[in-house]
Amino acid sequence: MRPPTLNIFPSQPMHVEPSSTNNHKAATALVSSTTNNSSKRPSEPSMELANARNNAPSSGPETAKAIKREGNRKGPTSSNSEHEGPKTPDPKTLRRLAQNREAARKSRLRKKAYVQQLESSRIKLTQLEQELQRARTQGMFFGGILGGEQGLPVGISNISSEAAVFDMEYARWLEVHHRLMCELRAAVQEHLPENELRLYVDNCLAHYDEIMNLKGMVAKTDVFHLVSGLWKSPAERCFLWLGGFRPSELIKVILSQIEPLTEQQILGICGLQQSTQEAEDALSQGLEALNQSILDTIASDSLSCPPNMANYMGQMAVAMNKLSTLEGFVRQADNLRHQTIHRLNQILTTRQAARCLLAIAEYFHRLRALSSLWMARPRQE
Repeated sequence: MRPPTLNIFPSQPMHVEPSSTNNHKAATALVSSTTNNSSKRPSEPSMELANARNNAPSSGPETAKAIKREGNRKGPTSSNSEHEGPKTPDPKTLRRLAQNREAARKSRLRKKAYVQQLESSRIKLTQLEQELQRARTQGMFFGGILGGEQGLPVGISNISSEAAVFDMEYARWLEVHHRLMCELRAAVQEHLPENELRLYVDNCLAHYDEIMNLKGMVAKTDVFHLVSGLWKSPAERCFLWLGGFRPSELIKVILSQIEPLTEQQILGICGLQQSTQEAEDALSQGLEALNQSILDTIASDSLSCPPNMANYMGQMAVAMNKLSTLEGFVRQADNLRHQTIHRLNQILTTRQAARCLLAIAEYFHRLRALSSLWMARPRQE
């Protein structure tokens, strides 16, 4: 062997021995680098796939928009090709659609009218309550007569709330009635056509139906209030019959105001007057029989004071049972009045019916004016 030559430029100090540790580290580094290089190559596709997944959300909306635009370009063509056919629906479909629209419109109108009616009823009820409370605090008396004891007409604090409400409603009814009569009189003077004048006449007849309905409601709770006539003026009470006017007398009043009449109209009105008079007589006879029966019941026992309480309570129970039939008489009389007005409207022409309603309104207006003049007359001491 050749002797070792002297290393003039050593890589490390000659007095330090190369350690086995450094050699081992170098080998380990060499092996690990080789391993990393070999494992990196298979993992590159997976990293690229992960990067593609991470980049997918950002490119997703753009891709969706592109697809949507492409679909929009193709949509009309495909839809036109799919729906090629008659462009206008058949008449049956059009008629059904029109009916549905009309039904929906009517339903909306009914709902709106119902809501308005509820609101107006609420406001009217509030006003009635306020007026009733104000009348009670001020001591107002209805019918123009101050009441007291011994069966005389009494104040509002002693009448039923239904009767007080009826009096207020009747006052409002008179105001509306006056306005309707003014409109009807203007329509007659302007010589409107028959069909337009018929609207005014129908409105007035419907207004008469309202007061009949009001009287029917108060008759259930306080029939004596209707029969007493406290809601009428003093002059009207002189002609009161079962809570209202006599239909036969009213026919006599207006008969001369609606001339000329045809022969057929004269026969119809005369027949109506005769049938009305017979119905009035029947009701009057029934009322007289009721009064006599109640009188006999009350006076059937001794009228000594103090009475026998057992007999007294029995008599009162029987008399109250008989008195309950008074409501039926008042209802029948109101029905007779209602039928008479509507029957006259059927017999007469539109213009004659208008003059008839104006004559009836003027008749009662003059009775109320007579009452006012009588109450305002100068007193002689």
